[in-house]
Amino acid sequence: MAFRFVMKSSAAVKTVSPLPFNHIICRTFAGKRVKEEKPEVELPDYNDVVPTSGISRPLSEILKEINKRVPDSLVKLRTESNGFSVKYIPWHIVNRILNLHAPEWSGEVRNITYSADGKSVSVVYRVTLYGTDAEIFRESTGTASLNEAGGYGDPVQKAEGMAFRRACARFGLGLHLYHEELL
Repeated sequence: MAFRFVMKSSAAVKTVSPLPFNHIICRTFAGKRVKEEKPEVELPDYNDVVPTSGISRPLSEILKEINKRVPDSLVKLRTESNGFSVKYIPWHIVNRILNLHAPEWSGEVRNITYSADGKSVSVVYRVTLYGTDAEIFRESTGTASLNEAGGYGDPVQKAEGMAFRRACARFGLGLHLYHEELL
């Protein structure tokens, strides 16, 4: 378990591991004196903090970052049932990219619809990016066959992952994979 200290005056976050304590010391935190237990082993320097400067940025900066080409090492290749190979970025990698460049993003499933013939399911997913100057969202759909075996997860999970990746592509994330032949 780790403790997280947020120092608003310097806009920083500090995480330290719990250690055995043997006596009390006092520090100033947010302008107030706070009693702390002093660990038996030395804690890292409190000035060594992780800046949170990337959390609040204008949308133009966030979009500029997520529109950059995704490294080939993060791109996967799968073969479709028709024999064609398709390059894609797994949903968990897309999630990490958003966490890195747009940490205040949010996503939600807006709708799940089963086809009338009972052969497929479609999911509508919305991704919202929050900047200091505005917020914007993009939605997209993903569809998966209910009869297709193999791969990961159930059909709803597959459709959700597809819709999530496509919604992010509408912001430009991984969009280069859709038109590599033009680059």
